[in-house]
Amino acid sequence: MATATAPIKTEIQTDKKKLIRRSGPDRSQQIRHAVQAAFVLLNAWLGIQFFLWVRYYERGGAGWAVSRPAGAEGWLPIAGLMNFKYFLSTGRVPAVHPAAMYLFGAFLLMSLILKKAFCSWLCPVGTFSEALAAFGRKIFGRNLLLPKAVDIPLRGLKYLLLAFFGSFIGFMSAETLLGFMNTPYGLMADVKMLNFFREMGATAAIVIVILVALSIAIQNFWCRYACPYGALLGLVSFFSPVKIRRDATACIDCAKCAHACPQQLPVDKLLQIRSVECNACMSCVAACPAHDALQFALPPRHVLAPEPRWYRRKVGPVAITFVLAYIFFGIVLYARVTNHWRSDLPREVYLHLVPRVNELSHPGM
Repeated sequence: MATATAPIKTEIQTDKKKLIRRSGPDRSQQIRHAVQAAFVLLNAWLGIQFFLWVRYYERGGAGWAVSRPAGAEGWLPIAGLMNFKYFLSTGRVPAVHPAAMYLFGAFLLMSLILKKAFCSWLCPVGTFSEALAAFGRKIFGRNLLLPKAVDIPLRGLKYLLLAFFGSFIGFMSAETLLGFMNTPYGLMADVKMLNFFREMGATAAIVIVILVALSIAIQNFWCRYACPYGALLGLVSFFSPVKIRRDATACIDCAKCAHACPQQLPVDKLLQIRSVECNACMSCVAACPAHDALQFALPPRHVLAPEPRWYRRKVGPVAITFVLAYIFFGIVLYARVTNHWRSDLPREVYLHLVPRVNELSHPGM
């Protein structure tokens, strides 16, 4: 029996080897890293402009005046969530930090369409986390893999944080939300955020150093275990029609995809990845040596064809880039055209509050 089956196995293995990609190396990671770099530069430009705007008002309106970049509100996810809840409750766009709401909505829409692509393609924190993990591999040869008994419970931490913030905001009425955002603390939330990094205390610095060290040792430590924003986007991404899909007939069972997955998902064992942990980085697709055995793709077409049906509906890195750009710039443009992008507070309010921002305390404290 063994003698009879040996030629069959050899023939199958030979046929599968013929499916090895011959059209050149995969470019998805180069494209993704270029998009990441562009978004980091955009955030750096917004950060510099926002810093100059704050300094102008800290000097009492003396010196070179710059306009306030509303895009900096993308770093206010809690304000974005609060304003999003207010909009859903009332149908009205809040006047304070409206850009935070629109950017929050844009990132949710990205996740609904393209899984957690925001986390692996755009998020600056995710980009730096990847860079730190790569640095760790360069220094130590590899990243530390936690055992499942530790890894799985730790993953739940970000969902607990999400439940805390979500339940707290969820029980707030529209009037309470509006009242909070119009307090001096709510008005200056963006300046408070900037000053957290400008005037960082010893405790905060120690926590950040620990997170950096853990991110060097463990790939995507913050994103994997502690980011409530990523947890929310992951839950939304569960309903995305685009998923990593594997063609078992083309797969050569090399398991390179599973080894490349930063989330340690068993890509080589499943026909599609439904996990909310998948961040659409396409590292598994880039590592796959078999032609079209693994793709980031839509559900299969219901057509008759001799070849695998689903791979024809694949979503490549160029398409991901265009969809992300279309959503991002489209929503920003819509907010600008409808005059719902900027917090147009009187100049006198900024002159009064910005220099005194460290004196402002949370209304609930």
